Amino acid sequence: MTILVQVIIPVFLVFLLGYTGQKVFSFDIKSISTTALYIMTPALVFRTFYETKLDSTYLYIMVYGLLLSGTIILLIKGLAVLRGYEESLTSGLILATAFMNNGNFGAPVILFAFGERAFQYAVAIMLFHMLIMSTAGIYYAAKGKFPVTEALGSVVKMPIVHAAVLGLVWQYFQLPVPGNLYKTVDMVADAAIPTIMLVLGMQLAEIRTFNLDWGKAALALAVRLLISPLIAWGIVLLLPVESILAKVMIVEAAMPTAAITTMYALQYDSSPDLVSSITFISTLLSIVTLSVLLSFLV
Repeated sequence: MTILVQVIIPVFLVFLLGYTGQKVFSFDIKSISTTALYIMTPALVFRTFYETKLDSTYLYIMVYGLLLSGTIILLIKGLAVLRGYEESLTSGLILATAFMNNGNFGAPVILFAFGERAFQYAVAIMLFHMLIMSTAGIYYAAKGKFPVTEALGSVVKMPIVHAAVLGLVWQYFQLPVPGNLYKTVDMVADAAIPTIMLVLGMQLAEIRTFNLDWGKAALALAVRLLISPLIAWGIVLLLPVESILAKVMIVEAAMPTAAITTMYALQYDSSPDLVSSITFISTLLSIVTLSVLLSFLV
């Protein structure tokens, strides 16, 4: 109950504000999310990598991200073959299970639960996971028809990638940042997490569910909320990471489906109704699943 009150409910209250505001005022979500993605989040990423010394820990984060997403993708593809699912349905299930919301959900939960140091790890995981979603996510959304070069081009254009590189260069060469300029970076970075949390609430308010296949939805929900953290637990047993990072990795793996997968599914017709329904339901169910998981880890 303590975890629910101190960690989960505060985060969901911000989501609720965004959800209610969208229902009442019908905000232009695209403009707000673009501002968060192209201005606020890059400032947060730059600050994180500028203040954090790069070491083998970040290599382990990359390995973790690849193994987690790759294992889930293989699991879903195997089940799809056994059950004879069509390609578009398989792609939709991959979107709903392999790509979790560790940005506007996972990062604030980690901050509330474990503090600032763990939050820096969460931002690094968020960055690498966004790279995976911008390549493998788009590829599977388009069922293999989307040019890989275009997917890779989208990664190059992502401002958070540029911000990460700049932060690493400034940190590695110990380049100074003028005090007032860094205060500006701080202000914009501090606005990133609250804004993307509000955006998630707005996105959830726009989700519609139609003709939900509960059997397939239950499969995806079980993989996303239950099996995924178990896979992450197995991965951290193999990696020589410190305790706090291991906990962050397991909790991040237990996050609900990323909201951006709904947009991918809609754009490329990869079972969009199913993906959007799983996104919404997994977010609600995570109140329970995350509370239980955190009670063992905090």
